[in-house]
Amino acid sequence: MLTFQFLKDSDFLLLREAMRQLIFFIFLVLYSAVGIGQKTIVSGRVTDAKTKEPIAYAPVYFVGTKSGVNTDLDGNYRIETYYSSDTLRCAAMGYRMQSKTIKQGTSTVYNFEMEFGSSMQEIVVKADDENPAIALMKKVIANKKINNREKLDAYEYEAYNKVEFDLNNITEAIGDKKILKPFEFIFEGIDTTQEKPYLPVFMTESLSDFYYRRSPKISKEMVKATRVSGVENQSVNQFLGDMYQNVNIYDNEIIAFNKSFTSPISTYALGFYNYDILDSAFIDGKWCFKVDFFPKRKQELLFSGQMWVHDTTYAVRMVDATITEDANINWIKGFTVHQEYDEVENEVWMLVKDQLIIEFNLSEKKMGVYGRKNSSYKNFVINKPRENEFYSGYTDIVVDPESSNKDDAYWNTHRHNALTDKEKRIYNMADTLKTLPQFKTVVDIINLFVNGYKVVGNFEFGPYYTFYSFNPIEGNRVRLGGRTSNLFSTRLMLEGYLAYGFRDKRFKYGAGALYIFNKSPRMAIGANAKRDMEQLGQGAGAFRQDNILSSLFRRNPANKLTDVTDLTAYFEREWLYGLSNKLIFNHRILKPAGDRYTYTRFLPITQSFIPENALISTEISLYTRFAFKEKFVYGEFERISLGTNYPEIEFSYSIALPGVMSAEYKYQRLQFQVRDKLRFGPFGYVNMTLQGGKIFGNLPYPMLQMHQGNETFFYDEASYNTMNFFEFVSDEWASIWASYHAEGLLFNKMPLFRKLKWREVVSAKALVGNYDLKNDLLLSRDFNSDGIADIYRLRQPYVEAAVGVENIFKILRVDALWRLSYLDNPNIVKFGFRAKLQFEF
Repeated sequence: MLTFQFLKDSDFLLLREAMRQLIFFIFLVLYSAVGIGQKTIVSGRVTDAKTKEPIAYAPVYFVGTKSGVNTDLDGNYRIETYYSSDTLRCAAMGYRMQSKTIKQGTSTVYNFEMEFGSSMQEIVVKADDENPAIALMKKVIANKKINNREKLDAYEYEAYNKVEFDLNNITEAIGDKKILKPFEFIFEGIDTTQEKPYLPVFMTESLSDFYYRRSPKISKEMVKATRVSGVENQSVNQFLGDMYQNVNIYDNEIIAFNKSFTSPISTYALGFYNYDILDSAFIDGKWCFKVDFFPKRKQELLFSGQMWVHDTTYAVRMVDATITEDANINWIKGFTVHQEYDEVENEVWMLVKDQLIIEFNLSEKKMGVYGRKNSSYKNFVINKPRENEFYSGYTDIVVDPESSNKDDAYWNTHRHNALTDKEKRIYNMADTLKTLPQFKTVVDIINLFVNGYKVVGNFEFGPYYTFYSFNPIEGNRVRLGGRTSNLFSTRLMLEGYLAYGFRDKRFKYGAGALYIFNKSPRMAIGANAKRDMEQLGQGAGAFRQDNILSSLFRRNPANKLTDVTDLTAYFEREWLYGLSNKLIFNHRILKPAGDRYTYTRFLPITQSFIPENALISTEISLYTRFAFKEKFVYGEFERISLGTNYPEIEFSYSIALPGVMSAEYKYQRLQFQVRDKLRFGPFGYVNMTLQGGKIFGNLPYPMLQMHQGNETFFYDEASYNTMNFFEFVSDEWASIWASYHAEGLLFNKMPLFRKLKWREVVSAKALVGNYDLKNDLLLSRDFNSDGIADIYRLRQPYVEAAVGVENIFKILRVDALWRLSYLDNPNIVKFGFRAKLQFEF
C-alpha cells in the first residue's frame, strides 16, 4: 500500500534547491555559494611595539583591493567598506609589514603593534600572458555581489517609465492599400530617420515609488500615476511600473521572452564570452575602462557590446548590449539594452538610466513592431528600511485608484523628461483610432481568432472550433453556444450551449453563470450544469472532446465516452497574491455510453428513477492553490497568469455526502500537485511535476483515479501519451514528470541544425499506484487477472520516455515516445510519434 508523508515547507525548499544544484553540476563546475556582499567595518590603533607611541600616517588596507586609509596623528584608523578581503595589512615606513586575518561583513577592532625592521623581499618580474581584459573581468565578477544594489539593507527611489510601440518596415505601398484607407491619417507620423521607417502607435507612462528591503527580502512598489494610449484595462497599470520592466546586469541570467540570456558579468561568463579592453577615460571624474564583449560560440543566448568599468570598485558604470543576430530565438530581430549607473553614495552604485529597444518581426521584409522602454531613477534613499507594517499587504504592487486620472499639469511637473512632439502625437492618434468602426472590426477579428468567440452586442457566439465534431457514439455532432459579453455586464456572465448527435439522436446541453464580486483580490461565485458526453481520464492539456481536431487526429476511435450529468457550484476567494481557495459542491451521475465497457455498481438501486448502471455521487471539496508572487493580467471575468519563479502547489480535499440528491457512495479523496520550472542558465531548463493522492472508500472504477491517457496524435504534456483511456485505475497513486528543454545546447553547435534553430527536448513520466481489493471482493470482477475492458491495476511502475525536437518551423514540436512497461497489455502503442503546436520565442 502506498503511503504519503508531506514535507514541511523548509524541507521542500531544501530538497528543491539540492535537486537544482545536482543537475547544474552535470553541466558546469560547481561554484561555491557566495553570499550577498555586506559592509565590513574595521577600526583600531597603530603603535610602536616597544614605545607604545602612536604611528601617524601609516597605511592600513585590505589586501587585493583598493580600500584603505592612513592613520591620523593619534595612530587611529577606521575603514568602512563593501570592498574588503579577508586580510587586513599595515605597512608603516621603517617597520615590518604586519597582516591580520579578519572576518568579512562584521564590525571589529584590530590593533597593530609594529616592530622595527624591513619587509623588503626579492622582487621577480615576470611577463603576464593573461589578457588584461580577462583579468579585469575577473575583478568585475568577483565584486559583482558587492556592486549589486541588492547588497543594501534597504533602498528607495522614484521611477519614471515610458514604453512606446512602433510599427516598422512601413512603406508608402502599405499606406496606399485600400483596406488601410480609413487609417491613412496615422501614416502621416512615419519616422524615416532610422534604418527601418517606423510609425509610433502606442505609448504608456508611469511614475512610481519603489521600496526594497534585504532581510527579510521584500519589495514593494506604489504606482502614483499612469497614462496609457489605447488600453482601457486598469489591471495593466500594475505592469507599467518598475517591478516588471527591470533588467539587472548583475544577475547571472537575464530573463526575457521566457528565455535565459547569460549576462556578460555572470559568475560563469568567462566560459561564454571573449573580452577586449578598447579604451580608458574619466567619466564624471571616475577613471573607467571600456571593455568589448562578444560570444565565443554562435547562436547561443548571449549579448555583444561594450561596458565601462570603474577601475577602483570594478562596478559597471555604463553598458550597451544587444543580442547576437544569430541567437536561437524566434521573431526577435533586435534586443538592445543601454544602462547607466552612478555612485549615489560612497560605494553604493545604483541604476539611474535604463533604455531597452526590442524589434519583433515575423520576417525581414514584413511589417514588424519596435518596443521601446525608457526609464530613469532618482530621489534615492539608501539603508533606511521602513517599519514591517509598511511592506505588508495583499500585493507588492499598489496602484493609486486615481493614478490614471492625472492631468497634463501633473505630468508636466512630475515626469523626469519632457515628451517630444512625436510622443505627444501618439496620444492624440490613439484616441482618434478607437473611434473608427474599421478599427473595431479589426479588433473583433483578432478576438475571434484568439478567444474563439464572435462578439455581437451583448452576446458572444462560440467557441467556433466546437461547432462540428464526430465520434462513434454520437456520430456527427453539431454544437451552438455562447456567453454574454462585457456590454451585458462586467460583473455577471451567463453562458450556455446546445448540441445534437445524429447517431444517438440525443440533445446535449449545458449552462453556467459567474458573478465577480472583486477582481483583485479575486472573489467570485459560480455555477454550471450540463448533460453531455465526457471522456473520463483525459488530461487537462488535451483538446476538448468536441474539438474537431480531436475527432480528426486519433489513433483509436472515441468509443469510451461516458454520459455525464453534472451540477457544480463554487465560491472562489483569493487571500494573497498566489494564495487562493475554492469551495466546490459537485453532483454527478455517470452512465456508460455505448457498449464498449461496463462496470459493477455493487450497490442495489434504491430509487426508481435511477437508471441501470448509473453511478450517483455528491461531494463537497476544498481546493487550495499557492503560487508565491504569481501575477495576473485581468479581463472582466477571466485572467491570464504571468507565472511565478517559485513552485506552484495545489491541494484538494473532497468528502462525499451520501444521501444528498440520492448520492449512493461514501468516500474521501486527497490530491496534491507541485509544479516547478528549474532554470539552468545557458543549459536550458527543466519542468517538473509531482502528483499524488488517495481515495478512502470502495467505489466503482469510473469514480476512482482514471490515469490520464491520450489516444490522439497530439502530444499532451498533462497525460501519459502511450497510455490508453481507461487502461489504469488506482485509489492511491503518485507520479513524477520531468522534461528537459536544452534550448539548442547541442544543435547550436552543428552547422545544419544551427541554421534550422531546432531545440532538443527530453522527457520522462513515471507512475506508481495501487487498488485495494480487500475492501470489497465484488470489485475483483472489474480487476481480474485478465482485465475487463482492458482496465488494469498498477502492479509495478508505469514508465514512458520521449526524445523530441522543438521549434520546427518555429511552431511545431515532434516527440518520439517509448512505452517502457506493461508492454503485454492489448491494443497499446509501444512506440510512436506525437506532435504539438506551440508558439514560443
